[in-house]
Amino acid sequence: MTAKHRILEAGAERIHVVEQGSGPLVLLVHGFPESWYSWRRQLSALAAAGYRAVALDVRGYGRSSKPQDPAAYRMLDLISDNVSVVRALDESSAVIIGHDWGATIAAQSALVEPEVFRAVGLLSVPYTPPGGPRPSEVFAGMGGEQEFYVSYFQRPGRAEAEIEPDVRGWLAGFYSALSADTMTAAGSSDPHFVAQGGTLRERFPTGALPSWLTQDDLDFYAAEFERTGFTGALNRYRNMDRDWEDLATYAGSPIKQPSLFLGGTRDASTMWLSDAIDAYPQTLPNLTGSHLLDCGHWIQQERPDDVNRLLVEFLDSL
Repeated sequence: MTAKHRILEAGAERIHVVEQGSGPLVLLVHGFPESWYSWRRQLSALAAAGYRAVALDVRGYGRSSKPQDPAAYRMLDLISDNVSVVRALDESSAVIIGHDWGATIAAQSALVEPEVFRAVGLLSVPYTPPGGPRPSEVFAGMGGEQEFYVSYFQRPGRAEAEIEPDVRGWLAGFYSALSADTMTAAGSSDPHFVAQGGTLRERFPTGALPSWLTQDDLDFYAAEFERTGFTGALNRYRNMDRDWEDLATYAGSPIKQPSLFLGGTRDASTMWLSDAIDAYPQTLPNLTGSHLLDCGHWIQQERPDDVNRLLVEFLDSL
């Protein structure tokens, strides 16, 4: 049962997907800075368990469309892409599972389109309902004299100037910085913050790659971004205030479909948003399981066997 690549029409855009298996549809949405390839160890496992697993390249990544307008990367457009993919696959509904930014995209797809997305799985980034203070103001207040990485990414062109001269080296450092077996010790320079006039990269660890990342894996990721550049991927960060405005009518809203959360015990996303996990009885009232695994941020690549088992248990329970 081999995976097949397809280009699907999603309104005015084109979305590249990789599909394996047959059965109920499971849509897999990646985060930053990744691609469909981050689900390579899930596609075959879900297919073997009797599911139609489809991993996509989010718009701006890989072989999917890369609109020029930064506003074309707002959350409502990404939700529309996901709905269009389900329909282009001749399905009426799907379970949607996301990692990192993909977790937020998956959660808000389920929130806005509950008839299409009948259940949702979130990896690494907990669900926080829309609303609250304006995101750019929150991020600007973090870090004191240092700059939080989200604010750093939000200014057009600045992160690209750091990353694109050496895509492969930057990715190796970024992946290592957030992996359990290669991240720097607690109390050392935090790679989520940038010193005044500095770069993110200067805080990345150097040396061996994480155990989950082979040279071939790194070559694949680097080749994708060397071809596309990073602007499409970074435009997700540049729409957070726009999303806050677009989704204002959903402020405080729970996701009522069955849900699953998987996080890493050594992932800053899980630690910073522990209050969001504590709020799951209110925000995810049909949560079937919340599991913390001993790993960093790249959970489905660091702990593929455990993630596959928990995903299949969740899907079978539906």
